Order: sequence, then C-alpha cells, then structure tokens
Amino acid sequence: MWYNNILETIGNTPLVKLNKVTDGIKATVLAKIETSNPGNSIKDRMALKMIEDAEKAGLLKPGGTIIEGTSGNTGMGLAIAAVIKGYKCIFTTTDKQSKEKVDALRAFGAEVIVCPTNVDPEDPRSYYSVSSRLQREVPNSWKANQYDNLSNSMANYEQTGPEIWQQTNGKVTHLVAGVGTGGTLSGAGKYLKEQNPNIKIWGIDTYGSVFKKYKETGIFDKNEIYPYITEGIGEDFLPQNVDFSVIDHFEKVTDKDAALMTREIARKEGIFAGNSCGSVVAGLLQMKDQLKEGDLVVVIFHDHGTRYLGKMYNDDWLRERGFLKDEKLTARSILHNRDNQEIVTIDSDKSVLEAINTIKSLNISQLPVTQQGMVVGKITETDILNSLLENPAAKSYKISQVMTKPFPFVDINTSIEKISSLISKDNTAVLLEYENGKMEIITQFDIISAMSV
Repeated sequence: MWYNNILETIGNTPLVKLNKVTDGIKATVLAKIETSNPGNSIKDRMALKMIEDAEKAGLLKPGGTIIEGTSGNTGMGLAIAAVIKGYKCIFTTTDKQSKEKVDALRAFGAEVIVCPTNVDPEDPRSYYSVSSRLQREVPNSWKANQYDNLSNSMANYEQTGPEIWQQTNGKVTHLVAGVGTGGTLSGAGKYLKEQNPNIKIWGIDTYGSVFKKYKETGIFDKNEIYPYITEGIGEDFLPQNVDFSVIDHFEKVTDKDAALMTREIARKEGIFAGNSCGSVVAGLLQMKDQLKEGDLVVVIFHDHGTRYLGKMYNDDWLRERGFLKDEKLTARSILHNRDNQEIVTIDSDKSVLEAINTIKSLNISQLPVTQQGMVVGKITETDILNSLLENPAAKSYKISQVMTKPFPFVDINTSIEKISSLISKDNTAVLLEYENGKMEIITQFDIISAMSV
C-alpha cells in the first residue's frame, strides 16, 4: 500500500504510555504523538481542513496566496498543503518564536515576516494586524485565520476526538492539551463529551495569558497579560475556537516548569517533544491529586523538539534565563571564586600615553574604554604596540583614535563554555553589567583560576 501524496498521511497518530515523567500520578497517562504527522505537529489536521473548506466555499482559488499569522506549526501545515495544491504562502510570526520554526517555513518556500511580540493584537505592527493588512493588499489571497476559523476545531472534532475514543476503547476519562487557538481541545473535547459527558477536559494555560481567569470569572482582565516565553499556548485575546463550555478547567504553568519538563520528556521517555508538551505534563503533575487509579488520561503532544533546539534544548539559553541550576561554572561562579576587583575603565578622550601609564601602574593588560559612562571600545597592550609601531607619535593620540571594538557582554548566568568561546586573540576578556549599572570584567586568567579550583 502507498499514499498518493504526503497529505494522506495526516492523522491516525499513535498513543504511547508515559512511564517516568508521570511518576506519582495514580492514573494511566497516554500521550497522543502528533509529531508523527508530516509537519510534525497536530496543526497539520486543521491546516488541511481549513484549506479544503475554503476551496469548497470558493474563498481560495487556484494559484492563490495563503496568508496567516502563525507561531510556526500551523504555518508548516499550511505550507505543506500549499506545495501539494499549488498555492503560495505568506506568514507573519513573532520574534518570540524559535529560529528553527521560521527556517522550517522558509524551507517549504513560504515568505515569513517576523513581527514584535510585545504589542497589542490591535497594534498595526502585531503579527495579527500585519497578516490582515496583507490579505487586503495581496490579490487573490485568503487568510486562514486559525484563531476564529471554526474549521480548526471541526478538524479535531472529526479526527482527533474519534481517534482517541477508538484507541482507548471508550475508556478515556481525561483529555489534557495546551490551549492557544483552542481548536485541538475544544474540537476533540466536544466529540469526547458527546460520547461520555463525564470525561474531563483540562486546558493548559501559561502565566501572561487571559484564559484561566476568563474561564473562572467571565472577566477579560488585561492585567493578566504580560510577555512570556512558552510557545504555542496562551493568548492575550479570546479566539472563537476556544469553547469555554467544553473546557472544564484551565491550569497555568510557568515558563521555567514548561521548559525543564520539555527536556525531561526527551531524557526519561525518549520522546522528542516540543515546548507545549512540557507545559502539558507539568500542568498534569500539578493536578495529580485530582486523579485516581483506574483513570485513563490522554495528553496531546502537539509538536516536535527539533523546533526548540536553540531554546529549551540549549543549556546556555536556559541558564541565561535562570532556568537551570548553577551546576556548571558560570560567570557568577567565576566572580565568586576570585577576589573582589574594582573594574578600571578609561575615557576615550584620554591619551594613549595615559592608557600606557594606567596599564603599567595597575599591572593589567587591557582597559574598557568609555564615553559619557558608556562602554564604546577597548584598548589593550597589543592595540598600543601596533599603534606605536606604525607611528611612534601615537602615544599623544586620543584613545578613541586607536581603540578597538568593545569586549563582548555576558549575563551573570552565562556558562564558562560560552564565555570561553567569546575569548580570542581579539577579545581577551568579557564584560558583565548588573541591573544597577555596576560592571565586572572577566579575563582569561579568571577563567583558568575558576577551572583550577
């Protein structure tokens, strides 16, 4: 047997029992592995459904352009379908999304426009607004509008829900998924509740999103909205695909817990899952006291880990955000292991001779150069020597005439490996600036000293 094209492979994804990350949960927990779809996410289902429904309604015509605001996964589903069906794609996304997601969309020939994250949906710069403007401007175009296009939830009502019911022989007691557009949980949840009204539908939300408070109070509270790192779930508005009557409860999960659990799933279950999958398992663990033996929980594993290699699966990225414990040497531990040192800088208007005298008197080899209190460059023994060899009179020059690029800046949580990679013959040190404006310099010698403790 073979398939006529890749779109025919969408759906019928496996259910896999989780064993280690769910330790402490009395219920049986099964993950629906949506990464086995051709675009490696559950969004393939609704992307194809939205396109097919638009074709039937005459909204998407041959040779047309598909436009959408996407965090990456819906765009991938739309892009794959567009390749097969002969459409162009223009996607808008936010600068919060991983580089891997953007690169993947471009790999399928899509044009991707990156927009700022921290603006209101109504702001003309937001990825919602830019996609709407493009739909008005681009001839023969159609905007998928995954948030309010009810073909999204219908795809999961027609496919995901029935699959779960059949695969569990109707024994499923809980469905848990992250809520972004709301289509997955609302659609699949509606189908399952029609089969058995006692099935609990739990949505995983993130801090910075409005869903949980709105569900519990009916109040859309803008004070709940603030930037967050977790990708694919949560929103700062209410998409029409979120059916609050179907979802029984929302559980919020922190960025840190979501990121660390994402890694745990790979390391303990051998499943290379995306960021929202970490949120779902972390949220389920927070609700474990509501589960009992005999319960059969299905969690949706929405997308694949390859889209987060530069983020949740990158130790430096996690450490810079304080998500990883200081198990390895970092800038913090390097500074802790050395004596207190007052950083010495020199103004760019001073002379090279003054720099020579400062370096000589303090027995140091380099100086950060400042201008009105801001670091604008550096001057090292090598810089001075090269200048004097070219022109012995250079010692009377202003430092600004001979200084070179400033030392790189690092964060207090930056790993020793990252710092070492920034050290070179051109950069013999790195700088660190605290929130209060105080600066520290970390030299090659400091790194060697810390490693030899």
